[in-house]
Amino acid sequence: MRRALIYLVVLAGVSGLGWWAWGLHRGAPSALEIAPAGAAARSPGLPQDGPPTTPAPATGTPAGTRGAVGVEAARAERVSISETVSAVGTLRANESVVIKPEIAGRIERIHFEGGARVRKGALLVSLDASVAAAEADQIRAELGLAQANYQRTADLARQRFVSDRALDEAAANLKVLEARLKLAEARLAKTRLVAPFAGVLGLRNVSTGDFVREGAELVALEDVSRMKVDLRLPERYFGQLRPGQRLQAGFDAYPGRRFEAVLEAIDVQVDANGRSLVVRGRLSNDEGLLRSGMFAKVALELAQRDDAVLIPEEAVFPAGDEQFVFLVDDGKATRVRVRTGVRRDGKVEIVEGVRGGELVVTAGQPKIARDGTEVRIVVPPPAQGS
Repeated sequence: MRRALIYLVVLAGVSGLGWWAWGLHRGAPSALEIAPAGAAARSPGLPQDGPPTTPAPATGTPAGTRGAVGVEAARAERVSISETVSAVGTLRANESVVIKPEIAGRIERIHFEGGARVRKGALLVSLDASVAAAEADQIRAELGLAQANYQRTADLARQRFVSDRALDEAAANLKVLEARLKLAEARLAKTRLVAPFAGVLGLRNVSTGDFVREGAELVALEDVSRMKVDLRLPERYFGQLRPGQRLQAGFDAYPGRRFEAVLEAIDVQVDANGRSLVVRGRLSNDEGLLRSGMFAKVALELAQRDDAVLIPEEAVFPAGDEQFVFLVDDGKATRVRVRTGVRRDGKVEIVEGVRGGELVVTAGQPKIARDGTEVRIVVPPPAQGS
């Protein structure tokens, strides 16, 4: 019995040691859970040596900016700009007329060549003047006799040999003949067609010997030393138009070249059908390059501002009937209402709301939930192929 009891105690001790060893093996970390070399190995449920390790920040997010919204931004620029409106126009000569006879007659001689330059008063066309000249000569003869008769009658009237009635009749006859002579000379002058101003002639439409009626078109004459350009503008620009404003005109005949002009006059009426008004500019044509009827592409300068504020167009976004931008100050974004002006080359003028030098968000606005949101400026990736 004593020997059996000893065996029982030994067996119980061996069993207890096995159970205790199995428990240690179960709670120890596996080979996959062992920390890499150089790092402190830690077992769940056991005390740690030193403070817990803080996880490293995510790649691409600098320490201290966790939660800041990445946006692109640009600074507002102060530049000098001109507000312009574009329109199409038609060129007209400074002076233009079609030479037409006032009386019917046969062309006796043509004194010009088509396309020639002529001075003011130059003789262009002579009509047959034989009949008109004969009438004038006849009346001159009658007038000479009437003048002599009046002189004799006046001498006799001073001596009281004739009545006052006879003197009055002689004076009236003299005046009638003087008037008839002026009329005959006027008819004779109308057989000579002269240039009313200096200019360039067009192509003649008649030949020597042609019989022309009054009002027949013989040749065009234009003063092209200066040109007029007429263009139509919407009536909304009426309040901004002033004589003296500058225009720049371009023509298909001279690609890439701009001709300077000045606004000369504004029509007194607005076209009720198209709600537009006609304005006229004047430009020099010293080189003789321009002609009437040419199609012109005109830019009219309405205003010049030397300190305008420009920002990229993509910085402005609408909200209802108003427009806004996000300003960045001290790492925070604030929404500001703006009033815009002219647009050009991908930029827009800010008339109210932004000052020169301020930083505005150009991309990433939808990620800004509210005013005061922290933002960080990121550089956009370079364009493909740049």
